[in-house]
Amino acid sequence: MNHFFKNTILVVSLVFLGHMAKAQQFTTHAVKEGETLESIAKQYRVTPYNILKFNKELKQNDVLSPNTILVIPSGLAAGQDPSAPASVQKRLFPEEEPVEQQEPIGFGRHKVRKKETLYGIAKRYDITEEDIKRYNRELYSSQLRKKMILRIPRYLKQPGKTERDSILEADFEIYTVAPKETRWSIAHKYGITIDSMLALNPDLSKITDYLREGQELRLPKMPGSTVENQETELYISYTVPPKMNFYRLEKEFGVKSDEIVRLNPEIAERGGLKEGMIIRLPEKKLNPGAINTENYIFYEVKPKQTLFSLTRKLGISYEDLLLLNPDLKEGLKAGMVLKLPNDQKGDFEVRNALVLDKINLLDSINLENRPKLLFLLPFRLDRLNLRDKESVAANIENRNDIKYSLGLYSGALVALDSIAELGVSVDVRTYDNQLDLARTKEVLFRENLLDVDAVVGPLDEQSLKEVAVRSSVHGIPVIAPVPVKSDISLNNVFFSYTSDDILRKRMLQHVADSLAGQNIVVIADQKNSVVRDSILAKFPTAKILEVAEEEKNIGINREKLATMLSEEVDNWVFVETGNFKLISSVVSILNSFNGALLDVENSTEKLKVRMFTTNKNRAFENDVISSSHLSNLKFTYPSVYREVANDNFVRRYRRRFGDTPDRYAVRGFDITYDLLLKLAYKNNLMEASKLIGKTEYTGNTFDYEKDFASGYFNQASYIMTYDNLRIKEVK
Repeated sequence: MNHFFKNTILVVSLVFLGHMAKAQQFTTHAVKEGETLESIAKQYRVTPYNILKFNKELKQNDVLSPNTILVIPSGLAAGQDPSAPASVQKRLFPEEEPVEQQEPIGFGRHKVRKKETLYGIAKRYDITEEDIKRYNRELYSSQLRKKMILRIPRYLKQPGKTERDSILEADFEIYTVAPKETRWSIAHKYGITIDSMLALNPDLSKITDYLREGQELRLPKMPGSTVENQETELYISYTVPPKMNFYRLEKEFGVKSDEIVRLNPEIAERGGLKEGMIIRLPEKKLNPGAINTENYIFYEVKPKQTLFSLTRKLGISYEDLLLLNPDLKEGLKAGMVLKLPNDQKGDFEVRNALVLDKINLLDSINLENRPKLLFLLPFRLDRLNLRDKESVAANIENRNDIKYSLGLYSGALVALDSIAELGVSVDVRTYDNQLDLARTKEVLFRENLLDVDAVVGPLDEQSLKEVAVRSSVHGIPVIAPVPVKSDISLNNVFFSYTSDDILRKRMLQHVADSLAGQNIVVIADQKNSVVRDSILAKFPTAKILEVAEEEKNIGINREKLATMLSEEVDNWVFVETGNFKLISSVVSILNSFNGALLDVENSTEKLKVRMFTTNKNRAFENDVISSSHLSNLKFTYPSVYREVANDNFVRRYRRRFGDTPDRYAVRGFDITYDLLLKLAYKNNLMEASKLIGKTEYTGNTFDYEKDFASGYFNQASYIMTYDNLRIKEVK
C-alpha cells in the first residue's frame, strides 16, 4: 500500500473526541449597608444555602461587610437548592412567583480586542454585562483578556419603540430600495459610509450585501429635504474674457442673458459685458441619472489611501473623479463611497458592481490570527482492517468515499505544513463521519463548534446539511469540497465546486467572445435538450444535427452532417452527451472531416473543424475515445481543474507520502490553503470573502460570490483545450 495511505490512516486514527457539559450560571452582588444573607437570598430568589455553598469564606451567622462581592447562583430548578430543607425554602418564599428569564434564540461569538471593556461589548450588542457573564462564567472570577472568545446571546426584540427612537425620528427618513440598487449606490446617494448604514439599520445582514427591491431602510434626511421643494442654488465667480458675449455665455453655462443681467446688475449700469468684469453665474448641474449598478460601479475608500494612489489604482484622473463625486472637494475620507463609470478599467476586480482591491494574501497575513479547523470526512475506518494490507488496498481502490477522503485530507496536510512555514499556527480536529448521518450528529453533539472558524466536509448531502444547520447558529462557514446537488440553502455554506450551469455559461461566453463568423453546429442527445436550447439561444444561427437514438444504437447521420459543414469558414461543433459511444462515434467522424475536401472534384478548400462541449463529463474520458483525434480537433471545454502547475507542491507531497498527488489531493491542498490564507488575513471567512476576489493555486481557482439565501458559490473556472496531445489552459 502506498505510503500516503498509511500515513493518512494513522493520522485519522489518532483523532481526539471532544465532550460537552452543561454549565451552572452565576451572577455577582456587591453587599450594601444593612443587607443580610437572607435579604440577598430573597432578592435573587435563591436560598442562603446556595449563597454559602459558592462563597466558602462566609459563615451562616456572619455580619456582611459593605462592598463584599458575592457570587450568586442562578438557573436552578425552581430557583432553589434541592439540598435545603423544604421548610426553609417555603418560609423564604411564601407568596412570590419566580421571575421568568428570557432565553436567547441563539448565540454569536466575539473575539476580545485590545482595550475593549465588558461595558463596551455589551453596548455594542445591545445586551447587559450580566447577559455576557451568564454565558461566559469565567468572567465571574477573571478579567476580560485580549483574544478571549465570548459567547454573545441573541434575544428576540421587544415590540414597540423606545424613547430614543421617537427623539431621533425627525432626523431620519424611510428609503425604499429601487431595482438594481446596492448598499454602495445608496450610501453614495446619501453621502454616508457603509458602517453608518449598518448602524442605522441593525437588521441588515452582516454576512451578505444583499438588498431586495422594495426593502425599506432608515437613512438620514438629505440637507434641505425638510422643506418641501427647497433647493439651494450654487454660484461661481467668472472673469469675463476678451470678446465674450451673451450668446457664448448661454451656450457655455446654459443660462439666458436676462438671468445673467438679473444676477449681475452692474452689467446694465456699465452698459454691457466688459472685459475683466467679475460676474457670478449658476454652477452647472450634473444630471447623473439613476445611481445604480446599471450606470456605475462603486468603490469604498480604505484607510490611509491618498488621492494619488487612488486615482492610479482606479485608472481615472482626479478631475473626472471629482466630476462624479463632488464631495471630494472636502477631502478624501476612509469609508467614503465613490462612484465610477461602469466601463472603468484599472488595477481592480469588480463583483456585483463593487470594486474589490487585489489583495496579496501572502503579504497580508496577520500572525495573531490562529485559525481553528474541523475536518469531517468519511475515512470509513469502520470498514478498514489496518492489519490486513491487501483488504485495505482493495477497499481504497473500490470505494470512492475512502479514495476521495484520503486524497482530500492528504492534500490538506501538505497545506497545513505550508501555512506553518509562514508562521501561522493552526488548530485542527479531524473526525471520521463514516458517511453516516447518525455518526455525524454524534460528532456534533460531542464537539464544541463555538471555537471553530470553519468546517471542511462532510461529503454526503444529508450530513453536510446537518453540519450546515448546526454551524449556522454560530455563523461558522462550512466548506463543501465536492459537488453537491441538494436542497441545502443555508447562507454559511461555501460551495467550492463550480456548478455545471456556471461552467456552461463560461464556455458559451468564451465562444461568443472568440466568434468571428464561424459556422456553429450542435450535436446533442435527448437528455441534453436543455443544453442544446441554451446554445441555440446564445447562437440563433447555429445548425442542429439530430441524434438517432434507437433501442440499442445511438449515432448521427454522417451525410447530413456533411451538408451542415462549411468550406468557407471554420466549423465549430458542440457535442453534448453523457454517452461515450456517441462521443466516440462523433469524434471519429469529425476527425475524418477535419482537413478533408467535401467536393473532391470541384473544391480546393479543406474543411476546418473544432470540437467543443459545455460539460466534459466522465464519458469523454472513456478509453475508446482517441486522444489524438481530440487533439486534432482542438477539443475545448470548461473545467474546475487544470493540470498541476506547481512543482513545489508535487515535490512536497512526494516527500511526505512517497506518491504522486491525484486531483483530489491537489483539490484538498488548494481548498485548505485558500481557506487558511483567508483566515490568516481576516479571521472571519464571510468578511474576507467580501474583500477578496479571485484566487488561484496549484490546480484550482476560487471566486466565491454570495447568493442571498443559498450560500457562497464558486464562480471561477478554466477553459481548457487539447493541443499537440497536451491539455492546456486557454488564456
